[in-house]
Parts: sequence; structure tokens; C-alpha cells
Amino acid sequence: MADMLNRAKMVRDKLWQVFGNNQKPTRIVKAPGRVNLIGEHTDYNDGFVLPVAVDREIIMAASPRDDGEVHLYAVDLDAKSSFSLERIERDPHASWSNYIRGVLLLLSQRGLPLRGMNAAFSGDVPLAAGMSSSAALEMASGLMAKVIGGFDIDMVELVKVAQAAENTFVGVNCGIMDQFISGLGKKGHALFLDCRSLDYDLVPLPPTDEYKIVIANTMVKRGLVDSAYNERRSQCEKGVEILKEYLPGIKALRDVSLADFDEYKEHLPDVVARRCEHVIAENERVLASVKALRAGDIAEFGRLMRASHESLRDLYEVSCKELDIMVEAAWEITGTCGARMTGAGFGGCTVNLVEGDRVHDFVAVVRDVYQKKTGITPEFYVCEAEDGATELEL
Repeated sequence: MADMLNRAKMVRDKLWQVFGNNQKPTRIVKAPGRVNLIGEHTDYNDGFVLPVAVDREIIMAASPRDDGEVHLYAVDLDAKSSFSLERIERDPHASWSNYIRGVLLLLSQRGLPLRGMNAAFSGDVPLAAGMSSSAALEMASGLMAKVIGGFDIDMVELVKVAQAAENTFVGVNCGIMDQFISGLGKKGHALFLDCRSLDYDLVPLPPTDEYKIVIANTMVKRGLVDSAYNERRSQCEKGVEILKEYLPGIKALRDVSLADFDEYKEHLPDVVARRCEHVIAENERVLASVKALRAGDIAEFGRLMRASHESLRDLYEVSCKELDIMVEAAWEITGTCGARMTGAGFGGCTVNLVEGDRVHDFVAVVRDVYQKKTGITPEFYVCEAEDGATELEL
């Protein structure tokens, strides 16, 4: 908490330095990044996910303007971008600003009374690591627009705006999980989300002194992810179309049980069957994980994490050599409760649940094994489950 408040002061001071120290009133908000504990590639199949908001966030400081202008300063990039609320367009030269522009455009299209602002922001969510720095920036922008404009909008509605902004304005066809957990996460809890209904429930995690969430970054950029994502999405949709002939009531793979799948999978092309099997079984693993965590059965939760990785590796085929090396090293370490790849795949990060007093050894061993086998130095982020987007007081 002290680190976050120190960073918030730094961002506020940068706002004053760049735009003048008469920026009154100054408002400060934060929105966290996330890691998904289990439930991968289920969101766009109307399925279930179990993410946590982590204690790495985007912090934004802003003050109102009366001329309808928005002036942005990205502290970490030392870059500026400006536009008018009357004419919000994409900026090809400052692509980072499009996440903010898109959110403000969609809020204005809802008829909400937006106000101009000077804003500065900074983040410690690792970029291109699958921890959703983009969703954190969108949620921080939406919340800041709310507090500067003085209007009311429900957090779930703000989540929908942020996702739509990334889909339609930025042009990334993401699901809703990232924005949802950034907006509605709660300290000490994972969030069980039904991606169809948007019903959600908070699931208590074990005490942070007993277990830590350790995110390990392979440092491999996820180069194949866009084409592979679209391909797998279409394979899942093809599976649904074929299965509808035998299960006419289904709308998505979340409507298919493993028993039904086993009965009709022979009608699917082999690769489509493997993709569908992962999604259907992964949904069941998420439901089982919620039960295990509520019961305090950490060993069972760890078993489910392992099964998830094996399915992503063998059936959905979105892992890679580096992810497998990192996960398999973690599985061998005493004190590792569970380990799996997290995110879209082909690089990025693994998520690990590790006994609190074993974290130092875990990091040392995984780093050593990974470096020897890949020649790459990984990064590690020891995290706790944190609250979602909120305004900060200094």
C-alpha cells in the first residue's frame, strides 16, 4: 500500500509539473492489472473464469478543464497527446492514447456529461505479459471521467464501456474478463465470473501469509497470438454449429457437458474436437476450483491448475516450449501448490500458487532451470489479490 501511495504522489506531482501546479482539484484513481488463476479461452465461449486483481496498477491523476479539451501525459513514456471531446478520433502516432480516447468516446455516446481534463498516468503492470495493462488503463480512464465529470455510472456498465472501447475503437477483440476483474476485484479474493450472464461471486483465497500468487514472465512476446486466437475461436464456433445438430438447444460450448461431448465428438473433425474438449473440460475445472477454494482444499485446486495447463498444451495447443519449461520446473518444487500458463498463450506468463515461506526458493530454482534451458532471464512478480478500480486519497 505504501508503494502505491508513493507512486500516486509521484503521478500527482508529474501532473503539476507538466500542466502547472494550479491543477485544482486534483483527483487520483487506480485500476489494477490481473492474472487468471484458471479458466483459459473460455470467456469467448460464454464460459467461466476465475481471475484476481493484483497489486500492480495504473495510477492516474487529473484535474478538470472547462474548454472540452483532454490533455494527456504518459509518465512512463514521457509522451503527450491531446484532443477535443467534440472530436474523438484514433491517434496513429500515440497509440497508447487510443485506450483512453475510446472509453471517453463511448461514454459520450451514452450522453454522459464528460468534462475536459489534464491527466497524467503511470503503471507498474508489466507490458505484453498477459496481465492486462490495457484493461487497467481503460478502467482508470473511465473511472476518472466519472469523478471529474461528476456523473453516475454503475461499475458493471463502466466495464462494458471499457470492453467495447477495446473491441470497436482500439480494434482488439477481447472478452470481458480483463475489464471486469480490474473494475470489480476485491482484496483477498478471486472473482468467479459467468461470461454470459455477467453474474459474479467473490471467492476467498487462502491467507496471504500462507500462500502467494507468483507470476513468472517467460519474457517471450506473444507473437502468434492474434492469428491463433482467431483460428481457435472459429474452431470453437464450428464445433458448436456441428453439435447443434445433435444438441439443438445449445448456443455455445458452455452449454455442452462432457458426457454429451463424449457421445457426439465423433462427428467433429479431430482438431475441432480437441479444441472443444479443452473448453468444455476447462469450464468444469473452474467450477471445481471454486468448490475447492471454498473448502480450503488447496491440493485439489493445484491439481486442477495442472490439468488446465496440460489441456492448454495438448488439446488447445497454445502453450510453447518456454511456458512448458517454466511450468514443469515449478511442478517439481516443494511448496508449489499449483502452476499453469495464464493468458492467451505462445509466451507471456505462468501463474503459480506457492507456500509463503517457499517463495524465495521457488523463484531461485525456476529462474535457474529456465535460464539454463532457454538462455533467457525471466522476471517474477510476487502478488496479492487487490481491490479493483477506486479513487485514492492522499
